[in-house]
Amino acid sequence: MHQDLPVRNSALTQAVKVEAHRLGFHLVGVTTPEPPPHFTVFEDWLKEGRHGEMSYLAEERARERRADPRQILPECKSILVLGIYYPSASSESAPQDRSTGRIAAYAWGKDYHEVLPQRLKALVSYIENQVGYVVPNRWYTDTGPLLERDLAQRAGLGWIGKNTCLINPALGSYFFLSEILLGIDLVIDQPFQTDQCGTCTRCLEACPTGCILPDRTLDARRCISYLTIELKGAISPALRPLLGDWVFGCDVCQQACPWNIRFASQDFEPKFAPWPGVPLPNLQETLSLSPGDFNRRFKDSPVRRAKRRGLLRNAVVVLGNQGDPQALPKLLQSLLRDPEPIVRVHAAWAIGQIGGDQARRALRQAEAIETDPAVQEEIQRAASSKK
Repeated sequence: MHQDLPVRNSALTQAVKVEAHRLGFHLVGVTTPEPPPHFTVFEDWLKEGRHGEMSYLAEERARERRADPRQILPECKSILVLGIYYPSASSESAPQDRSTGRIAAYAWGKDYHEVLPQRLKALVSYIENQVGYVVPNRWYTDTGPLLERDLAQRAGLGWIGKNTCLINPALGSYFFLSEILLGIDLVIDQPFQTDQCGTCTRCLEACPTGCILPDRTLDARRCISYLTIELKGAISPALRPLLGDWVFGCDVCQQACPWNIRFASQDFEPKFAPWPGVPLPNLQETLSLSPGDFNRRFKDSPVRRAKRRGLLRNAVVVLGNQGDPQALPKLLQSLLRDPEPIVRVHAAWAIGQIGGDQARRALRQAEAIETDPAVQEEIQRAASSKK
């Protein structure tokens, strides 16, 4: 009986991998529930405050669970790690004029949180049908207290690159990770052993804000993805110009990676295909979105995570960076009428960045009616600009 166990586990593991591929996953590996090897790096990262306002990462219970997956599922015997490809940023050109901004490639189509759970549940059901009983399990897709890239590297899916992304030598790094903790034994895959970044530092050199650190972590407080999505308050004036034309997320470090330039696949999950107008949104049209418009346009889209006020905050920053005087009427409208102070603060800054007599008149007009102290302060700062 015991001699037959490895054979049965091997057949089950292979069958599970075949089913995972049938469900649309491009990468499949299995690892143990042992503590992740880079947990101390994560702890040091938290101690340095590099997680910014993402306080949920530092909660004691979350840290305990990241330190040991068995804290999540005590019965866990193996962890299935899966990757699914989304469109690479190289498949869409950068903005050709000053009317559009950019959205990170992972958010071009349907929200992966709306797509992947169904497939993870289906895979668990398949496993239970194969073994004939209910299997203790927990599944996550960027939603649970796991060090996903550590587990993926240990499951043989790739290595953690200098840009902190998991890189697969055949596919690059444009994929979502998911995990299923299982109370059954599957055959464990060998970890991915080699670091194939070599001496390359293109991602570090390309990062607009210099947020990528030498220990393969990043300072979220300077990361454009954090600033445009996770940060709910005002973006530091020193960092606003560095956003360039990014209104939601950032792909720069992935675009710079030679593994993506050479091997990024276009065989992505169709549900993640770009929606019309999403990769390169019209900025002035974005400023006209009412709360209802925003909810309708970005229903089932990752962009909704920023909320309307966050997306419009980012859009006015990009308009300020682009410096086009033709955007002044729309920016003034946002400064005078938008119900969100955070949008008005950044609209004042953007008007100041464009500068000129028309901008100064707009700022004086807004100053006469603005009641929010933070917006008033930004208006006065922008009006004193020498532009």
